[in-house]
Amino acid sequence: MKLNLKYSIAVTWFTAIFFTACGQSTATKQKPTTMENNTNISAGTLDTATFGSGCFWCVEAVFQLLDGVTKVESGYSGGTVKNPSYREVCNGTTGHAEVCQITYDKSKISFKDLLEVFWKTHDPTTLNAQGNDHGTQYRSVVFYHNAEQKELAEKYKVELSKSGAWENPVVTEITAYTNFYKAEDYHQDYFNLNGTEPYCRFVIQPKVDKFEKVFKDKMKKP
Repeated sequence: MKLNLKYSIAVTWFTAIFFTACGQSTATKQKPTTMENNTNISAGTLDTATFGSGCFWCVEAVFQLLDGVTKVESGYSGGTVKNPSYREVCNGTTGHAEVCQITYDKSKISFKDLLEVFWKTHDPTTLNAQGNDHGTQYRSVVFYHNAEQKELAEKYKVELSKSGAWENPVVTEITAYTNFYKAEDYHQDYFNLNGTEPYCRFVIQPKVDKFEKVFKDKMKKP
């Protein structure tokens, strides 16, 4: 009886971890960062990329490690509701995807390199889902900021589909960037600040470990 009770508790605990989305809280709405606001970010050798590939905690943790990436912010893009909250996005009715907006130094890392990391650190063949996170907010998506980014994303999506790397076709959405709403403060730098939490240990850490093995030469030096 005791053994069965322990087993039941364990199953309940793991189910709570793996069948919960990447956050469960409400917070105040944030002001948007728009294309116009990003003019200074794109000046000189700095540019911006916006990717969605599941829970933004995972995306942020990976791209923060890349040499040449100067800033990563978690937020929401691609929807119709202004200033959405996390709870609203999780309802799947705003049209937004969880994304990371990445500022990078083009003299150190290219958009092509970012695309390689993007496609190799998630499953781009699962529609509106990554692992146990399900919903349109978890879709695979590239929000391109200019014609060059669009051309490169479309080119490599086609090549990736033809490569046979996955049994199913790549369903990554490639669409024009319109706006970015920064997520609530507790979502920012999440893995670094909450590394001992269950979701971080069982979901994000394995993804980071895999990234470090595959992209060791592209990581920031200690």
